Amino acid sequence: MSLSVIASARRLVVKVGSSLVTNDGRGLDHARLALWSEQIAKLTALDKEIVLVSSGAIAEGINRLGWAKRPKALNELQAAAAVGQMGLIEAYERSFRAHNLASAQILLTHADLADRERYLNARSTLRTLLALKVIPIINENDTVTTDEIKVGDNDTLGALVANLIEADALIILTDQPGLYTADPRKHPDAEFVHEAVAGDPKLEEMAGGAGSSVGTGGMLTKILAAKRAARSGAHTVIVSGREPDVLARLAQGEALGSQLIATQAPMAARRQWLADHLQVVGKLVLDAGAAHALKAQGKSLLPIGVLAVQGEFQRGAIVACLDESGRDIARGLVNYSSDEARRVMRKASSEIEAILGYVDEPELIHRDNLALL
Repeated sequence: MSLSVIASARRLVVKVGSSLVTNDGRGLDHARLALWSEQIAKLTALDKEIVLVSSGAIAEGINRLGWAKRPKALNELQAAAAVGQMGLIEAYERSFRAHNLASAQILLTHADLADRERYLNARSTLRTLLALKVIPIINENDTVTTDEIKVGDNDTLGALVANLIEADALIILTDQPGLYTADPRKHPDAEFVHEAVAGDPKLEEMAGGAGSSVGTGGMLTKILAAKRAARSGAHTVIVSGREPDVLARLAQGEALGSQLIATQAPMAARRQWLADHLQVVGKLVLDAGAAHALKAQGKSLLPIGVLAVQGEFQRGAIVACLDESGRDIARGLVNYSSDEARRVMRKASSEIEAILGYVDEPELIHRDNLALL
Protein backbone atom coordinates (compact mmCIF):
# COMPACT_ATOMS: atom_id res chain seq x y z
CA MET A 1 0.00 0.00 0.00
CA SER A 2 1.14 3.53 -0.76
CA LEU A 3 1.92 6.14 1.88
CA SER A 4 -0.98 7.90 3.53
CA VAL A 5 -2.39 10.75 1.46
CA ILE A 6 -2.49 12.79 4.67
CA ALA A 7 1.27 13.32 4.48
CA SER A 8 0.94 15.62 1.47
CA ALA A 9 -2.46 17.09 2.34
CA ARG A 10 -2.45 20.60 3.74
CA ARG A 11 -6.13 21.34 4.41
CA LEU A 12 -7.90 18.62 6.37
CA VAL A 13 -11.35 17.95 7.75
CA VAL A 14 -11.19 15.63 10.78
CA LYS A 15 -14.46 14.00 11.83
CA VAL A 16 -14.65 12.44 15.30
CA GLY A 17 -17.58 10.15 16.08
CA SER A 18 -19.67 9.94 19.25
CA SER A 19 -18.04 6.75 20.48
CA LEU A 20 -14.65 8.48 20.48
CA VAL A 21 -15.62 11.54 22.51
CA THR A 22 -18.10 10.05 24.98
CA ASN A 23 -17.98 7.41 27.70
CA ASP A 24 -20.33 5.01 25.90
CA GLY A 25 -22.96 7.73 25.87
CA ARG A 26 -22.39 8.79 29.48
CA GLY A 27 -21.27 12.31 28.73
CA LEU A 28 -17.98 13.54 27.36
CA ASP A 29 -14.68 11.75 27.81
CA HIS A 30 -12.54 14.80 28.64
CA ALA A 31 -9.30 12.82 28.52
CA ARG A 32 -10.02 11.78 24.95
CA LEU A 33 -10.94 15.31 23.92
CA ALA A 34 -7.60 16.43 25.30
CA LEU A 35 -5.86 13.79 23.18
CA TRP A 36 -7.62 14.97 20.00
CA SER A 37 -6.66 18.54 20.75
CA GLU A 38 -3.04 17.50 21.32
CA GLN A 39 -2.90 15.60 18.04
CA ILE A 40 -4.51 18.45 16.09
CA ALA A 41 -1.95 20.80 17.64
CA LYS A 42 0.79 18.55 16.23
CA LEU A 43 -0.78 18.81 12.78
CA THR A 44 -0.99 22.60 12.94
CA ALA A 45 2.72 22.62 13.85
CA LEU A 46 3.26 20.89 10.50
CA ASP A 47 1.51 23.85 8.82
CA LYS A 48 -1.68 21.91 8.15
CA GLU A 49 -5.07 23.62 8.31
CA ILE A 50 -7.59 21.66 10.36
CA VAL A 51 -11.38 21.80 10.58
CA LEU A 52 -12.84 19.55 13.26
CA VAL A 53 -16.31 18.02 12.87
CA SER A 54 -17.25 16.56 16.23
CA SER A 55 -20.21 14.61 17.51
CA GLY A 56 -21.07 14.34 21.19
CA ALA A 57 -23.45 17.21 21.97
CA ILE A 58 -26.60 15.13 22.40
CA ALA A 59 -24.80 12.48 24.48
CA GLU A 60 -23.39 15.20 26.74
CA GLY A 61 -26.80 16.84 27.01
CA ILE A 62 -28.43 13.55 28.01
CA ASN A 63 -25.80 13.18 30.73
CA ARG A 64 -26.19 16.75 32.00
CA LEU A 65 -29.97 16.40 32.11
CA GLY A 66 -29.70 13.14 34.05
CA TRP A 67 -31.68 11.09 31.54
CA ALA A 68 -31.18 7.32 31.61
CA LYS A 69 -31.41 6.81 27.85
CA ARG A 70 -31.46 8.66 24.56
CA PRO A 71 -34.94 10.13 23.94
CA LYS A 72 -36.87 9.62 20.73
CA ALA A 73 -38.96 12.79 20.70
CA LEU A 74 -37.47 15.48 18.44
CA ASN A 75 -38.03 18.30 20.93
CA GLU A 76 -36.19 16.35 23.65
CA LEU A 77 -33.28 15.60 21.32
CA GLN A 78 -33.12 19.29 20.42
CA ALA A 79 -33.10 20.22 24.11
CA ALA A 80 -30.32 17.72 24.82
CA ALA A 81 -28.29 19.14 21.91
CA ALA A 82 -28.70 22.68 23.24
CA VAL A 83 -27.53 21.69 26.72
CA GLY A 84 -24.75 19.38 25.52
CA GLN A 85 -23.30 21.77 22.96
CA MET A 86 -22.29 24.05 25.83
CA GLY A 87 -20.22 21.30 27.43
CA LEU A 88 -18.74 20.07 24.15
CA ILE A 89 -17.41 23.46 23.07
CA GLU A 90 -16.29 24.38 26.59
CA ALA A 91 -14.22 21.18 26.77
CA TYR A 92 -12.65 21.69 23.34
CA GLU A 93 -11.93 25.36 23.98
CA ARG A 94 -10.09 24.52 27.19
CA SER A 95 -8.14 21.69 25.55
CA PHE A 96 -7.03 23.74 22.55
CA ARG A 97 -6.11 26.70 24.74
CA ALA A 98 -3.65 24.42 26.54
CA HIS A 99 -1.78 24.23 23.23
CA ASN A 100 -2.06 27.98 22.56
CA LEU A 101 -4.65 27.40 19.85
CA ALA A 102 -7.80 29.44 19.44
CA SER A 103 -11.01 27.63 18.49
CA ALA A 104 -14.39 28.64 17.12
CA GLN A 105 -17.84 27.08 17.12
CA ILE A 106 -19.86 26.79 13.90
CA LEU A 107 -23.27 25.13 13.84
CA LEU A 108 -24.68 24.28 10.42
CA THR A 109 -27.89 22.95 8.94
CA HIS A 110 -28.58 21.72 5.45
CA ALA A 111 -30.43 24.99 4.86
CA ASP A 112 -27.20 26.91 5.50
CA LEU A 113 -25.49 24.94 2.75
CA ALA A 114 -28.46 24.90 0.36
CA ASP A 115 -28.85 28.68 0.24
CA ARG A 116 -26.22 30.06 -2.13
CA GLU A 117 -25.56 33.27 -0.17
CA ARG A 118 -25.31 31.49 3.20
CA TYR A 119 -23.10 28.83 1.61
CA LEU A 120 -20.66 31.44 0.35
CA ASN A 121 -20.73 33.23 3.71
CA ALA A 122 -19.95 29.99 5.56
CA ARG A 123 -17.07 29.27 3.17
CA SER A 124 -15.66 32.76 3.63
CA THR A 125 -15.89 32.51 7.42
CA LEU A 126 -14.17 29.12 7.51
CA ARG A 127 -11.38 30.22 5.21
CA THR A 128 -10.81 33.32 7.33
CA LEU A 129 -10.63 31.25 10.52
CA LEU A 130 -8.09 28.90 8.92
CA ALA A 131 -6.00 31.85 7.77
CA LEU A 132 -6.03 33.10 11.37
CA LYS A 133 -4.80 29.66 12.61
CA VAL A 134 -8.09 29.13 14.47
CA ILE A 135 -9.55 25.60 14.78
CA PRO A 136 -13.21 25.64 13.64
CA ILE A 137 -15.30 23.06 15.52
CA ILE A 138 -18.36 22.16 13.47
CA ASN A 139 -21.48 20.27 14.41
CA GLU A 140 -24.94 20.05 12.95
CA ASN A 141 -27.28 22.54 14.59
CA ASP A 142 -29.44 19.85 16.19
CA THR A 143 -31.29 22.42 18.29
CA VAL A 144 -33.23 23.64 15.26
CA THR A 145 -33.00 20.88 12.66
CA THR A 146 -35.98 18.86 11.49
CA ASP A 147 -36.06 16.03 8.97
CA GLU A 148 -36.66 18.56 6.20
CA ILE A 149 -33.44 20.51 6.87
CA LYS A 150 -31.28 17.83 8.45
CA VAL A 151 -27.91 16.76 7.07
CA GLY A 152 -28.44 13.51 8.96
CA ASP A 153 -25.05 12.45 10.31
CA ASN A 154 -21.63 13.93 10.86
CA ASP A 155 -19.95 11.69 8.27
CA THR A 156 -22.05 13.44 5.62
CA LEU A 157 -21.49 16.79 7.30
CA GLY A 158 -17.73 16.18 7.20
CA ALA A 159 -17.90 15.54 3.45
CA LEU A 160 -20.01 18.64 2.86
CA VAL A 161 -17.51 20.73 4.82
CA ALA A 162 -14.61 19.18 2.88
CA ASN A 163 -16.32 20.30 -0.33
CA LEU A 164 -17.19 23.69 1.13
CA ILE A 165 -13.58 24.59 1.93
CA GLU A 166 -12.04 22.51 -0.90
CA ALA A 167 -10.08 20.37 1.55
CA ASP A 168 -7.35 18.02 0.38
CA ALA A 169 -8.57 15.16 2.54
CA LEU A 170 -11.24 14.00 4.97
CA ILE A 171 -10.26 11.85 7.96
CA ILE A 172 -13.16 9.90 9.47
CA LEU A 173 -12.21 8.64 12.91
CA THR A 174 -14.33 5.73 14.06
CA ASP A 175 -14.30 2.87 16.55
CA GLN A 176 -13.45 0.35 13.81
CA PRO A 177 -10.01 -0.20 12.18
CA GLY A 178 -11.45 0.75 8.81
CA LEU A 179 -13.40 -0.88 6.02
CA TYR A 180 -13.83 -4.63 5.53
CA THR A 181 -15.27 -6.57 2.60
CA ALA A 182 -18.03 -7.69 5.01
CA ASP A 183 -18.96 -7.20 8.64
CA PRO A 184 -16.07 -8.95 10.50
CA ARG A 185 -18.34 -9.52 13.50
CA LYS A 186 -20.51 -11.79 11.35
CA HIS A 187 -17.98 -12.94 8.74
CA PRO A 188 -14.61 -14.00 10.21
CA ASP A 189 -13.18 -14.37 6.69
CA ALA A 190 -13.83 -10.73 5.84
CA GLU A 191 -10.79 -8.99 4.35
CA PHE A 192 -9.55 -5.54 5.31
CA VAL A 193 -9.69 -2.89 2.58
CA HIS A 194 -6.42 -0.97 2.72
CA GLU A 195 -7.06 1.15 -0.37
CA ALA A 196 -9.86 1.63 -2.90
CA VAL A 197 -11.32 4.23 -5.22
CA ALA A 198 -13.87 6.52 -3.59
CA GLY A 199 -17.24 6.02 -5.26
CA ASP A 200 -16.60 2.43 -6.35
CA PRO A 201 -20.08 0.79 -6.24
CA LYS A 202 -18.54 -2.36 -4.76
CA LEU A 203 -17.78 -0.44 -1.57
CA GLU A 204 -21.45 0.29 -0.96
CA GLU A 205 -22.28 -3.38 -1.47
CA MET A 206 -19.74 -4.32 1.21
CA ALA A 207 -20.99 -1.89 3.85
CA GLY A 208 -23.22 -2.95 6.68
CA GLY A 209 -25.63 -0.91 8.81
CA ALA A 210 -25.01 1.19 11.86
CA GLY A 211 -23.07 -0.70 14.54
CA SER A 212 -23.01 1.77 17.41
CA SER A 213 -25.81 2.48 19.87
CA VAL A 214 -24.34 5.91 20.58
CA GLY A 215 -24.00 7.44 17.13
CA THR A 216 -26.27 7.46 14.08
CA GLY A 217 -23.87 6.44 11.31
CA GLY A 218 -22.56 3.08 10.13
CA MET A 219 -19.86 2.17 7.65
CA LEU A 220 -22.20 2.88 4.72
CA THR A 221 -22.50 6.55 5.68
CA LYS A 222 -18.69 6.78 5.70
CA ILE A 223 -18.40 5.23 2.25
CA LEU A 224 -21.04 7.59 0.89
CA ALA A 225 -19.27 10.51 2.58
CA ALA A 226 -16.03 9.52 0.83
CA LYS A 227 -17.89 9.39 -2.49
CA ARG A 228 -19.29 12.86 -1.87
CA ALA A 229 -15.95 14.33 -0.76
CA ALA A 230 -14.26 12.94 -3.88
CA ARG A 231 -16.37 15.25 -6.03
CA SER A 232 -14.21 18.17 -4.89
CA GLY A 233 -11.02 16.12 -5.15
CA ALA A 234 -10.74 15.24 -1.44
CA HIS A 235 -9.36 11.83 -0.49
CA THR A 236 -10.83 10.04 2.54
CA VAL A 237 -9.20 7.95 5.23
CA ILE A 238 -11.46 5.84 7.48
CA VAL A 239 -9.42 4.84 10.50
CA SER A 240 -9.73 3.81 14.14
CA GLY A 241 -9.59 6.70 16.55
CA ARG A 242 -8.27 4.28 19.15
CA GLU A 243 -4.94 3.95 17.32
CA PRO A 244 -2.29 5.74 19.42
CA ASP A 245 -1.36 9.15 17.99
CA VAL A 246 -3.31 8.29 14.84
CA LEU A 247 -3.45 11.78 13.31
CA ALA A 248 0.26 12.46 13.71
CA ARG A 249 1.14 9.04 12.29
CA LEU A 250 -1.07 9.62 9.26
CA ALA A 251 0.57 13.01 8.76
CA GLN A 252 3.96 11.29 8.80
CA GLY A 253 2.79 9.05 5.94
CA GLU A 254 2.03 5.88 7.87
CA ALA A 255 -0.59 3.76 6.10
CA LEU A 256 -3.37 3.34 8.63
CA GLY A 257 -7.02 2.46 8.11
CA SER A 258 -8.79 2.38 4.76
CA GLN A 259 -7.74 4.96 2.21
CA LEU A 260 -10.38 5.89 -0.41
CA ILE A 261 -8.78 7.80 -3.25
CA ALA A 262 -10.49 10.56 -5.22
CA THR A 263 -9.74 9.90 -8.88
CA GLN A 264 -12.26 12.09 -10.68
CA ALA A 265 -11.57 15.67 -11.69
CA PRO A 266 -12.90 18.08 -9.06
CA MET A 267 -16.23 19.72 -9.89
CA ALA A 268 -16.38 23.44 -10.42
CA ALA A 269 -17.38 25.19 -7.19
CA ARG A 270 -20.88 26.12 -8.36
CA ARG A 271 -21.63 22.60 -9.59
CA GLN A 272 -20.30 21.26 -6.30
CA TRP A 273 -22.81 23.43 -4.46
CA LEU A 274 -25.59 22.01 -6.64
CA ALA A 275 -24.45 18.42 -6.11
CA ASP A 276 -24.33 18.83 -2.34
CA HIS A 277 -28.05 19.48 -2.03
CA LEU A 278 -29.32 16.58 0.06
CA GLN A 279 -32.89 17.87 0.24
CA VAL A 280 -34.76 18.93 -2.90
CA VAL A 281 -38.30 20.22 -3.42
CA GLY A 282 -38.93 18.30 -6.62
CA LYS A 283 -37.80 15.50 -8.89
CA LEU A 284 -37.76 14.91 -12.64
CA VAL A 285 -37.86 11.31 -13.90
CA LEU A 286 -35.97 10.99 -17.18
CA ASP A 287 -36.22 8.48 -19.98
CA ALA A 288 -33.16 6.48 -20.99
CA GLY A 289 -32.26 8.83 -23.82
CA ALA A 290 -32.30 11.93 -21.64
CA ALA A 291 -30.35 10.21 -18.86
CA HIS A 292 -27.68 9.19 -21.38
CA ALA A 293 -27.56 12.71 -22.85
CA LEU A 294 -26.87 14.14 -19.40
CA LYS A 295 -24.40 11.54 -18.18
CA ALA A 296 -22.47 10.60 -21.29
CA GLN A 297 -22.76 13.68 -23.47
CA GLY A 298 -22.98 16.53 -20.96
CA LYS A 299 -26.10 17.95 -22.61
CA SER A 300 -28.93 20.07 -21.23
CA LEU A 301 -32.21 18.51 -20.10
CA LEU A 302 -34.99 19.09 -22.63
CA PRO A 303 -38.68 18.67 -21.74
CA ILE A 304 -39.14 15.85 -24.25
CA GLY A 305 -36.92 13.59 -22.13
CA VAL A 306 -38.96 13.95 -18.92
CA LEU A 307 -41.32 11.11 -18.03
CA ALA A 308 -42.72 12.51 -14.77
CA VAL A 309 -42.56 15.56 -12.52
CA GLN A 310 -42.74 14.98 -8.76
CA GLY A 311 -43.28 17.59 -6.07
CA GLU A 312 -44.19 21.27 -6.24
CA PHE A 313 -41.57 23.89 -7.08
CA GLN A 314 -41.05 27.29 -8.67
CA ARG A 315 -38.71 28.40 -11.42
CA GLY A 316 -35.12 28.51 -10.12
CA ALA A 317 -35.60 25.70 -7.62
CA ILE A 318 -33.01 22.94 -7.31
CA VAL A 319 -34.49 19.60 -8.36
CA ALA A 320 -33.21 16.04 -8.57
CA CYS A 321 -32.99 14.18 -11.86
CA LEU A 322 -33.73 10.45 -11.66
CA ASP A 323 -33.38 7.71 -14.25
CA GLU A 324 -36.21 5.29 -14.94
CA SER A 325 -35.03 2.95 -12.18
CA GLY A 326 -35.28 5.78 -9.63
CA ARG A 327 -31.52 6.28 -9.30
CA ASP A 328 -30.47 9.84 -8.50
CA ILE A 329 -28.18 11.01 -11.32
CA ALA A 330 -28.06 14.82 -11.16
CA ARG A 331 -29.07 18.07 -9.49
CA GLY A 332 -30.07 21.17 -11.40
CA LEU A 333 -31.65 24.62 -11.38
CA VAL A 334 -34.95 24.29 -13.21
CA ASN A 335 -36.18 26.94 -15.67
CA TYR A 336 -39.91 26.28 -15.22
CA SER A 337 -42.27 25.65 -12.31
CA SER A 338 -43.61 22.17 -11.55
CA ASP A 339 -47.00 23.00 -13.13
CA GLU A 340 -45.33 24.28 -16.29
CA ALA A 341 -42.94 21.33 -16.40
CA ARG A 342 -45.86 18.90 -16.26
CA ARG A 343 -47.51 20.67 -19.19
CA VAL A 344 -44.43 20.61 -21.43
CA MET A 345 -42.91 17.25 -20.48
CA ARG A 346 -42.67 14.77 -23.38
CA LYS A 347 -42.98 17.75 -25.75
CA ALA A 348 -40.43 19.27 -28.12
CA SER A 349 -38.86 22.56 -27.07
CA SER A 350 -40.43 24.21 -30.13
CA GLU A 351 -43.87 23.55 -28.61
CA ILE A 352 -43.23 25.35 -25.28
CA GLU A 353 -44.51 28.74 -26.43
CA ALA A 354 -47.73 27.31 -27.86
CA ILE A 355 -48.41 25.35 -24.65
CA LEU A 356 -47.45 27.96 -22.04
CA GLY A 357 -48.06 31.15 -23.98
CA TYR A 358 -44.41 32.14 -23.63
CA VAL A 359 -40.96 30.61 -23.81
CA ASP A 360 -38.20 31.49 -21.40
CA GLU A 361 -35.59 28.85 -22.19
CA PRO A 362 -35.73 25.86 -24.56
CA GLU A 363 -34.30 23.63 -21.81
CA LEU A 364 -35.87 22.55 -18.54
CA ILE A 365 -32.35 22.63 -17.08
CA HIS A 366 -29.38 24.12 -18.92
CA ARG A 367 -26.18 22.09 -18.78
CA ASP A 368 -24.39 24.98 -17.06
CA ASN A 369 -26.85 24.58 -14.18
CA LEU A 370 -26.52 20.78 -13.93
CA ALA A 371 -24.29 18.74 -11.64
CA LEU A 372 -23.97 15.00 -12.25
CA LEU A 373 -23.80 12.74 -9.20
